[in-house]
Amino acid sequence: MNFRIMILRPLGRAFRPRSIADGACFMLIAVFVPITYIFQVTVIMPELHNVGSFWYTVIWLAGLFLVFNLTSNMLACMLVDTSIKMVILKPPLEAHLLSRWHMCDMCQTLVPPRAWHCEVCNVCVLKRDHHCRFTCCCIGHHNYRYFFYYLLYMCIGACYVSINASIYLWYLHADYYWRPYTLITIFVPALSLTVHASWENFYVVIYELNLLAFGMSTLLLIYHLPMFKRGAVMKERQSTKYDLGLRANCEMVLGKRMHWTWLSPFVRSDLPHDGVNWLPGPKKD
Repeated sequence: MNFRIMILRPLGRAFRPRSIADGACFMLIAVFVPITYIFQVTVIMPELHNVGSFWYTVIWLAGLFLVFNLTSNMLACMLVDTSIKMVILKPPLEAHLLSRWHMCDMCQTLVPPRAWHCEVCNVCVLKRDHHCRFTCCCIGHHNYRYFFYYLLYMCIGACYVSINASIYLWYLHADYYWRPYTLITIFVPALSLTVHASWENFYVVIYELNLLAFGMSTLLLIYHLPMFKRGAVMKERQSTKYDLGLRANCEMVLGKRMHWTWLSPFVRSDLPHDGVNWLPGPKKD
């Protein structure tokens, strides 16, 4: 993570939910991820692999890698400030650049192209894509990389746990879970855990949450990937105005060392643009 260039939010502001929905979504992930990892390591894996065996160790390390990247990219999203407050805005003197700036009625200031106001964060965000409930902040120019990997690792992790949990529930313990009462736990988990609280029912709830996480992260990846490839954001999702080609578009999000960024959010990868003065890409025939 490029701490020398990027500006971090104060911890109090970064971790203070801006709405009830933000707080609820953040707490769901903050509680769900470690519980899922513990469930995978202590309940499922010992029944699929001998504890201490080669494959148990490999999968355990892979799980640590996934949890580390999921949580650290999520925290990076929250900590990296991508609003107009992180730069001293100086409108350009060149007329062709200044004409692309616009006035934000809420911030009462002139803001650069592709910077839009977020009503939840109450600030304009550079190259704003959207407000993410799960990270309690806006996704923009400087933290889109971390949002992308957060989604990617959530999708991979939830998929893997869902497959293993399916084997555990519906094959290894089919005699217990193949019964009508399991449907109550699936469709009304709160009622099931209240009437008959047990570890078995709790495992079904974790399984269900993983299926939900896999479905949501997959859909979000499918939704964002076409825009990612075109160098666009949500307000420009039908436009190719800033399309510089696939490689340049990826570099604009992941940075100049993009091939290494999947390892960790702490891998420094400078962005080739300051997020302020945007010019349209070359016109295509």
